[in-house]
Amino acid sequence: MNKTFHSISRGRPRSTAARQAILDTALQITKRDGFSALTIEGIAREAGVGKPTIYRWWQSKGMIVFEALQQQAEKELPLPENMSLRKGLLTFLQALFTTLNTGIGDIVRSLMAEAQHDPVFADLFRAQFISIRRQPLLQLLHDGITRGDLPADTNIEVLADLIYGAMWYRLLAQHAPLDADFAHAIVKLLLPASPS
Repeated sequence: MNKTFHSISRGRPRSTAARQAILDTALQITKRDGFSALTIEGIAREAGVGKPTIYRWWQSKGMIVFEALQQQAEKELPLPENMSLRKGLLTFLQALFTTLNTGIGDIVRSLMAEAQHDPVFADLFRAQFISIRRQPLLQLLHDGITRGDLPADTNIEVLADLIYGAMWYRLLAQHAPLDADFAHAIVKLLLPASPS
């Protein structure tokens, strides 16, 4: 077993420690080698667990990576509270772009590439990653309508597409940075009259 698994095992139930070791290891391997090189065997070896332990919780390597990314997003991308939509959206986008610039963006790009030539994985990618990560933004926009920061008839599904579409374009094309200036520009264009 690797040192990571031993260190997190102390004082925690073995199954909880094993599960976290698997999630952490899957992200580490994907960052290092890319999603296409990730295997259940490799995760098991580096996490210090058996393959049956992995299959007890997940059916595929994709589901492991999606859960690991979701777990990280929940820690690093909390939904802004008690803010105007303009300020909350800016805070959310800045945190999102910062996270994508730490190596997570490379993983997301590799997942998107995998989805282009594997229809089964594409369905899983949409259901287990895209749809889930879309919900916090939709909630933010819905709350903006409730507070009066957006008109009541605003189509928040389309607005979310515009916001994430801009993010995806820069993430995939890499023609310009995903940074605080871009976050400010998006918010200024979409919410020019919102209170600060």
